[in-house]
Amino acid sequence: MTWVRHRGLTRRRAVTTIAACLLSAPAIGARSAAPQRPSIRLRRGMNLWPWFSLTREFLAPRTDYDWPPFQLDRPIPTRADLRALRSSGIDFVRIPVDPGPLLATGGARHETLIRELLAAVELSNAQNLSVIVNLHPNNATHYWNSDNLVATRTAPQFTRYIDLVHELAGRLSRFDPARVCFEPLNEPPQSCTSSEWPAMQLELLRAARAGTPRLTLVACGACGAMIDGLLRLDPRQLDDSNIIYTFHFYEPYVFSHQGAPWMSTEPMYRYLNAVPWPASMGTKEKTLAAVAARMAADHATSAADKKEIGATIRRVLDEYFDARPDKEFIARYLDRSKSWADQHAVPREQVLIGEFGALRTDERYVAAASSDRARYIRDVREACEAAGMPWAFWNLFDGMGLVTDDRSREFDPGIVAALGLRAVSMQ
Repeated sequence: MTWVRHRGLTRRRAVTTIAACLLSAPAIGARSAAPQRPSIRLRRGMNLWPWFSLTREFLAPRTDYDWPPFQLDRPIPTRADLRALRSSGIDFVRIPVDPGPLLATGGARHETLIRELLAAVELSNAQNLSVIVNLHPNNATHYWNSDNLVATRTAPQFTRYIDLVHELAGRLSRFDPARVCFEPLNEPPQSCTSSEWPAMQLELLRAARAGTPRLTLVACGACGAMIDGLLRLDPRQLDDSNIIYTFHFYEPYVFSHQGAPWMSTEPMYRYLNAVPWPASMGTKEKTLAAVAARMAADHATSAADKKEIGATIRRVLDEYFDARPDKEFIARYLDRSKSWADQHAVPREQVLIGEFGALRTDERYVAAASSDRARYIRDVREACEAAGMPWAFWNLFDGMGLVTDDRSREFDPGIVAALGLRAVSMQ
């Protein structure tokens, strides 16, 4: 299954308290030649996965892709979709790009893929949308994944990844720096306390900066770009002021990722259902009933495994309903990113929530749960805007999408309202 969002376990199991201090290592390397501040202005954004994702890689031991490398039936945005996003109030898009096909191909095919990406940027700009181009390794692939690309500086393909960052930055340098910026890596896999990530990110940013002296670059902390990673990021070590800092927000995962089919190592998520938001809007008994119904529909998992998973779910739900998370929980969480920005004199408009959102609840097992999702999305969006930080919703398509389904492409009116956008007609 290539509809996989690689929410690494390190992000969910990472320590969630504020670190006593940030990294204290001295700045690495010499001063940069890019002192300017970002000229791009971001406010409300939309992620456009899987425009350049969902691939057709061959099985091991091969490391190449079919041609074209992307699944032909994947949903991709049309000019009309982009125009509707702009009309609704979205002012920028984030385009995730799987680096695998770019690294696995050469010659004319490589050039074709680069030109298609540049055309997507042009198309978005033509609809008055600014663009973040984001290199987004896919951990569902057996070879061109984070482990082989960016796990360490000695990863098998890290040098080639650096070369791709430099090349892509150079190709993007033709665009107006007020309309396009470049994010060299999505969700670094290193632990929150990684001593290697600061040096690796510096190398990535220097490769990008060598290719594009003017475009704004996007940096993040380790551990999947979560807030705990951001808190350990010292901007002085990056030695570049033309940067936007980003983090992703999906807390609490018990709500935002309920029903997630891709979390194979944590099977409880695929059974979670009817988890309310805020917690006070439902009951543990109702949620457990929905979980039981979902488990009963699964005839492939053994009774023994279900019993073990069920015990984990009951423990997690005990914690969730005891904690009673709500919009104040979100505001307190985001206060940490505000404090980080203020501590480092980073303007808050340069701190971006690059992803946030929640999966739709499976309403075969519970009715009218879409209102919980809308409340959660509204609470995150409002907390972000109150903090003065831009945001990018995940996603236009898929189970976390703005659209009601990928075929009709109609915007979900509840999510439109939750995001504070204007209703638009897709006719």
